Amino acid sequence: MKLQKVTDTSWRIPREGRMNVDGIVFADETLMQSIRDDKCLEQVANVACLPGIIGPSIGMPDIHWGYGFPIGGVAGFDLDEGVISPGGVGYDINCGVRLLSTRLHVDDVRERIPSLVPALFGNVPSGVGKSRKDLRLNRSESRRMAERGARWAVENGFGEAEDLEYIEERGCLEGADFDLISERAVERGRSQLGTLGSGNHFVELGFVDEVYEPELADRIGLFAGGLTAIIHTGSRGFGHQICEDNLRLMQKAAARHGIYLPDRQLCCAPFRSAEGQRYFAAMKCGANFAFANRQVVTHFFRETLEREWGLAPRDHGIRVVYDVCHNIAKVETHQIDGTSREVCVHRKGATRAFPAGHPLVPEVYRDVGQPVLVPGDMGRYSYVLVGNPAAPDFAFASSCHGAGRRLSRKAAVKATRGRHIIKELASEGITVAAASRSTVDEEFPHAYKDVAEVVDVVHRANLAIKVVRLRPVGVIKG
Repeated sequence: MKLQKVTDTSWRIPREGRMNVDGIVFADETLMQSIRDDKCLEQVANVACLPGIIGPSIGMPDIHWGYGFPIGGVAGFDLDEGVISPGGVGYDINCGVRLLSTRLHVDDVRERIPSLVPALFGNVPSGVGKSRKDLRLNRSESRRMAERGARWAVENGFGEAEDLEYIEERGCLEGADFDLISERAVERGRSQLGTLGSGNHFVELGFVDEVYEPELADRIGLFAGGLTAIIHTGSRGFGHQICEDNLRLMQKAAARHGIYLPDRQLCCAPFRSAEGQRYFAAMKCGANFAFANRQVVTHFFRETLEREWGLAPRDHGIRVVYDVCHNIAKVETHQIDGTSREVCVHRKGATRAFPAGHPLVPEVYRDVGQPVLVPGDMGRYSYVLVGNPAAPDFAFASSCHGAGRRLSRKAAVKATRGRHIIKELASEGITVAAASRSTVDEEFPHAYKDVAEVVDVVHRANLAIKVVRLRPVGVIKG
């Protein structure tokens, strides 16, 4: 793959062959060493071949190989000439991250965390298991949940109305159509609400250990030593089945509309076509499930902490800092070559990062910019950033979403053979509860890139501004 270094933090894949635009990858020399050996660069070039793409096909610094689009891929498409692709969203629709803050200082509760972690593990279903028996939905409730998202959760007692003010899109994508969801997807989803799932999904207790922008940190409610929690989960089997169902439809649609596909996994349909609009409305149901899912898990977190530590809400002060989508397609207005245009932006393993003043930033943060939540691995650190007004227009106000895998799950298990990762993390003050040791081995810290390097590139490339760093003290894994 031809690469041209543009700046210290960006590289160009020049347009050639069937590519309609260049590719741009944000990375420094160190990160590019591992990226070069991954098929993700070929995927960036393949996405550039899709019709109606506007601006470059983009790779974030946490980029790695995925289904069709790379994970860490961003692309915008014209609404009239462009397409929408399930591969540009991913199987786990609206897999995302929610950050909670508290009034508690880590030094005051550190000794109690080893007992809280197993209590959380018992109260928040994880792994491949089902939701708690008090949260099994019938079809009519499944419809209301899928069309109202986090609003449904709050209306049913899972959280407070104020929570919605701190969620991207207030926790609901309008235009979701439950009638487009297959019975198989409904069956898979009705018993999985309020669950983490397996793989890289988690609840992580941490604390603010470094503050880069004190005024911004204070504005979004974070202080040095403050106890925090990150919830990382998505739409579970519901979203997976929606993707699966629509991939079959899109493969036929691409052929019918005469769309050239350099990779069958990029199957797509014109955005305004019947197939494109069908997927878009079904995808929103998956996204709303994920918003509701993180809202319910938030309730379980509050419930567990209050029960185990005997604290009232006024004492712990648990609040939602923000909740972001990682896998989504949205219609947004962006400046393209000095002209304001509506674009269907695909972000797969990427986070929206609108700056201060942008109308899509929730009013509570309009003066500081949208918080950008970037979890790392369970042994090092995570980051909170905000959107940067100096970001290049062609990036569609996007940022990285995490560290990005360095090793496959199989390679990670091989690398940890003979080690006891849970004990190693415990020796570093991090309590871990998981469904199995194999899950922890697959997710051991060095299976991932160093998120500090990824965030440094994001910061230096002006995609987002570093605000604080978080350190983990407890993790529950699926």
